[in-house]
Order: sequence, then C-alpha cells, then structure tokens
Amino acid sequence: MENWQKIQDKVGILGNSAQTRQLIETIEQVAPTDISILITGESGTGKELVARAIHLRSKRSEKSMVTVNCGAIPEGIIESELFGHEKGSFTGATGTRKGYFELADGSSIFLDEIGDLPLPTQVKLLRVLETREFMRVGGQQTRKIDVRFITATNKNLQREVERGNFRQDLYYRLNAVHIHVPALRERPEDIPVLVLKFAQDFCRENHIEFQGFTDRALSLLKSYSWPGNVRELRNLVEKVIVLEKAKRIDEPQLHKYLTTQKEEQKNLPTVLNKPREDVEREFLLRALLEIKSEISQLRELLMSGHMPRYRLQPWQDVMPVEYTENGEEAIDEHPDEGSMAEMEKNLIQETLIKTNGNKRKAARALGLSERTLYRKINRYGLRNV
Repeated sequence: MENWQKIQDKVGILGNSAQTRQLIETIEQVAPTDISILITGESGTGKELVARAIHLRSKRSEKSMVTVNCGAIPEGIIESELFGHEKGSFTGATGTRKGYFELADGSSIFLDEIGDLPLPTQVKLLRVLETREFMRVGGQQTRKIDVRFITATNKNLQREVERGNFRQDLYYRLNAVHIHVPALRERPEDIPVLVLKFAQDFCRENHIEFQGFTDRALSLLKSYSWPGNVRELRNLVEKVIVLEKAKRIDEPQLHKYLTTQKEEQKNLPTVLNKPREDVEREFLLRALLEIKSEISQLRELLMSGHMPRYRLQPWQDVMPVEYTENGEEAIDEHPDEGSMAEMEKNLIQETLIKTNGNKRKAARALGLSERTLYRKINRYGLRNV
C-alpha cells in the first residue's frame, strides 16, 4: 500500500479500479529492472505518466528521465537529435552537440510515439538497444552508454510491422515487457477520483473557490465515452469551473459541454448507465420513432409534390404559426394507450423534459427535423412541457 500511495502522490496515477491497481502492480514489478518497456494505449491515457512512474521506482531515479517525442522531430534531424553530431558534419553544425542518448547516460530515456520513427533510424536504434553503442553524426568514435529504454505508442505496432512501416526485429526488442494503459471509458470508477484531483489542483493554482460536482454530474461524466481520455477529462473540468463561475456543477450544466459526443451518438441510447432492459426499450422506441418519421415525411413529399420554402428567421424557442396551421398528419389524433403513437408521445415528452423544453436540442436528440417535431408537439398537446 505504501508503494501504491507513493506512485499516486508522485506521478498522479489515480484511481481505485481493478485496471488501475493492476497497472500499478505491473509498474512495481518491472521498475527495479533494466528491461525494455513498451507502453501502448490511446492518446491521452497517460502513457508518459506510466513511464515516469517506472523511472521514479527504478534504481536510476536519482537522475532525470530524458523524454523524446519522436513524432515531433523532423525526419531530417532526428538522428542528430538522438545521437548528437560533430562540428562540421552537416550545414549548420557549427559545434559539437550531445544527443539525447548521451544526455540520458546513467538514467532512463522515454521515446514517445516510437511508431513514427523513420525506418533508417529504426535500424540504428536497434543497434543501440543490442550493443548500447553508437556514433555521433559525422563522428568516427564509438561511444558506450548505460541507458534504460522505455517507449510508447498509440499505434498498433504489430499491424505497422505487417504493413512494412516498422521493423519486426526492433518491435520484438522493444516489446520485452508490454504495458497497456486502459482507456478512461474502460475504468469509469476512476473518474470521480480524477475529477476531484483535477479540480483541487486547478482551483489551488488559480485561487478559485469551487463548490464541487453533484453525484448526478459525476454519474453523467462516468457515462461519457471520453474519446480524448484523461487529457479530455482534465480540460473539461478546468473549463467548466471557469465558465460556470465556480458554482456547484449539476447534470444539466454539464450537458452543453458534452454536446459533440451526444450528437455523434444520437442514434444510440443516450444514457449508458441504465439497466439493460431500459436501454433496450429506449433504443427500440427511438428506432420506431425514426422509421415512422421517415415514412411520414416521405408521404408529405409525395402528396404535396413540392416542399414549401421558409425564410430563415432568428431562432425563437416558440411554436411558429406556419408549423401548426398546415400539413397535420391525419393519424392517431387520439392515441390509445400502448399504441405506437402513445409510445412516440411518451418518448417526445421524456426528451423535452431532459432538454428543459429546448425544441432544437430535443429535435436533434430524437433525430427529427424541427418542423416535424413542432407538428408532433402540437398534435400530442405537449406545448407546455
């Protein structure tokens, strides 16, 4: 438990999920050795934090770890950056320069985005890994180093090997121990802990009094898929604190910051932490509603022969007259309990409640045009929802 707490305090690997505990246990096992480590995971999961934790728990922790982003260095100078160069070895080499490998001598070197390393440089890196020897660009003297290699990538290196973009022998050499950092959506139990940490750090640094997140807000954050992972979560927490003026954050306030993901998943059940039977029911209702809406709109086109044109006006969250006087569908004017119309009415009513009566958001969530939604609201008597 002491080691667990020490890693969490020093490098911020927070969480109580089984995945996070397994990750920290693996770090504890491999850190004392000099074995090469390959860390994989989606962008934003915290691969550099894992590398730093390995270094801090190793026998090399007295010296700083050297971090290199291979994807950020232009191909033309990558070898000079890694191996260093001698004076006059190329245009602009006005002096001798040590590379990252020499700077990391006696410590650890973290090569991030290793999958972006050019093939010619991969050959030279393989030699360094095997012999711990290299030569500076333009040099003749072989230099020895004592370095622990930690690499990371968000690519599937096995697939890159099959495509000819990454050397197989280098892949096997780097992959002595493979550590996969799980995506945030795979460990939602960690989200409340991370949110609390990010909020505390941000408010302390900026001298902000913050009232925190409600349980409903945290439940919403746990149901979100987090394509940007921990990095996205941190950014959202800081943004919400600033834009909401440090008030207590509840679920309705968070919805507007998660709109992008909701739009991408409008054809899916919108809440992911419901019981399975509720999710299946909502999905079925949504599918039936979309089918009925498409048939209704197709019938209108066939009967009218043309679509009326409306001049765009500034948005008003009220019922436009032209949407209610014409074109009413002559079906289910008095829907019976249990009919499709009743199901449709209930779904529209629930969606309007969730969006606080915002017709535009409700139409988007239901997959309907605003015009169609207005007609259905009028027909079902839902104006006051």
